[in-house]
Amino acid sequence: MTTTLSGGTFTLGSRIVNRLGYGAMQLAGPGVFGPPKDRQAALNVLREAVSLGINHIDTSDFYGPHITNQIIREALAPYSDNLTIVTKVGTRRDNKGNWLAASSAKELTMAVHDNLNNLGLDVLDVVNLRIMFDVFAPTEGSIEEQVTVLAELQRQGLIRHIGLSNVTKAQIAEARDIVSIVCVQNMYNIAQRRDDALIDELAQDQIAYVPFFPLGGFTPLQSTTLSEAANSIAVTPMQMALAWLLQRSPNILLIPGTSSVTHLHENIRAAEITLPDEICNRLNAIAS
Repeated sequence: MTTTLSGGTFTLGSRIVNRLGYGAMQLAGPGVFGPPKDRQAALNVLREAVSLGINHIDTSDFYGPHITNQIIREALAPYSDNLTIVTKVGTRRDNKGNWLAASSAKELTMAVHDNLNNLGLDVLDVVNLRIMFDVFAPTEGSIEEQVTVLAELQRQGLIRHIGLSNVTKAQIAEARDIVSIVCVQNMYNIAQRRDDALIDELAQDQIAYVPFFPLGGFTPLQSTTLSEAANSIAVTPMQMALAWLLQRSPNILLIPGTSSVTHLHENIRAAEITLPDEICNRLNAIAS
C-alpha cells in the first residue's frame, strides 16, 4: 500500500508516485565520484526515505560510477512493488571523474545492462536518455538514433518506460514521434525559468516534468531574495524552493537529494508548506 505524502501524487509511466521523491546522486563520493565517506549513512538515508513514503527514486549507474546503484540494491532489495526506480543513460565517467557523452548504440545498450545488473532488476521502470550535446544546457540536434536504441530495448522487455533529460522542445517532439515519453528531466527552478511554457504543455499531455538543481544558477541577489522570503515564514531556502516547485504545476515531480537523514526530513516537510500569494509574487519576480 502506498503512503501518500503531502504534495500529492502524479502518474509516472504505469505507476502513481508521490510528487516528492528522492535523488540518489549525493550517495556517491565528492563530485558524484567514488564511494561515500560513510556507506552506512547512505544506506540509512535510503531506508528512511522509503519508510516515510517516498516511492520514486532517481539514480544512474554513472553515479559513482556503479556505486550509487549498488548502495540502492543493498539498502532496498528486494524492492517493494510500489517503488519506482528511475535511471539515466547517455553519459559515462572517465578515471578522473569527468562527465562524457556515451550515446552510441553499444554504449546505451551496455548502460542499460549495467543499471539492471547493479540494481538487481530484470526490467527498469523508467530510463531517461541524458543528452550531452552540451553538458550544462539543452542544445538542439537530432536524437532520433539514441531514442530508437532505447525503443528497441523497450521492445525487448528491458525497459518499461522512456524519459528524456537535458532536452529541448524540438527534441521532445522528435522522440515522441518514435516512442511514448513519460517524463522530462531538465534544470528548472525559481531563478531558471526557460522551461515555463514547456512545463505547461507537458502537463496537458500528462507527462511528468522532473526539475533538478532547485537552488542552482542563482545570482547573489536572487539568493538573498530567496533567503529573506524563506526567513519571513520560518522555513529554509531549500524548503521554499521545493514548495514553490510543487505549487508551480501538478505534473512536477521533485527529486531532492541528500546524504543526511536530518536533511531528508527537512525536504519532506517542504511538501507541507503552502506559500501565500505575497511570497509567490516575490519569488516569481526573482527570474525577471
